[in-house]
Amino acid sequence: MKIRTLPIILIFLLTACGEPVARNTGAYLLLDTSGTYSQELDKAEHIINYTLTRLGPSDSFAVARIDTGSFSEKDIIAKVTFDDRPSTANRQKRRFSEQIAAFTRSVKSSPYTDITGGILQAIEYLNEKETGRKVIFIFSDMKEDLMEGYIRDIPLELDGFEVVALNVTKLRADNVDPRQYLDRLEGWKTVVEAGGGNWRVINDLDRLEKLLGH
Repeated sequence: MKIRTLPIILIFLLTACGEPVARNTGAYLLLDTSGTYSQELDKAEHIINYTLTRLGPSDSFAVARIDTGSFSEKDIIAKVTFDDRPSTANRQKRRFSEQIAAFTRSVKSSPYTDITGGILQAIEYLNEKETGRKVIFIFSDMKEDLMEGYIRDIPLELDGFEVVALNVTKLRADNVDPRQYLDRLEGWKTVVEAGGGNWRVINDLDRLEKLLGH
């Protein structure tokens, strides 16, 4: 072996022995509870229970409501990182499902819809978990309605994130002018992609296998 090749080999070995790459998944689901969406929560509960079946050891999952000001941990309804032991993980999933069921039975409609604040909270939570894959689900009509004084003209740092809009129902105004619905979706797609994220829309809830599919 030539001596001059040794530095190259050493660099390769040091690179190969670097930090292990995280393979786990972090999912954060935002629930719109404004207006008629509070009546759609049975569908959201079905999605949440399906997601629980798809997550495994060391994966993290959190569900939060979109409220007046959603950049806050107080809006997190349930959160968990699953244990390596199957029996413990199953108990965690049952407890998580019970917390969601209790919320959907008692929730009151929110007067405002702070989607951007909810996404900011989701980014913070998933970054802290340092999961290999980061997915933000948004169960909403994607129409943001902020209380006066709230500032949300903030660029979102979504590099490495997937953002999936779920069950984006059409509003009465959308039926009159479909351009409003299309513009709303295109607007959020632009925001997510400008932040480096990947954007998807899933409205066919009979195909839940697409939730965590690529």
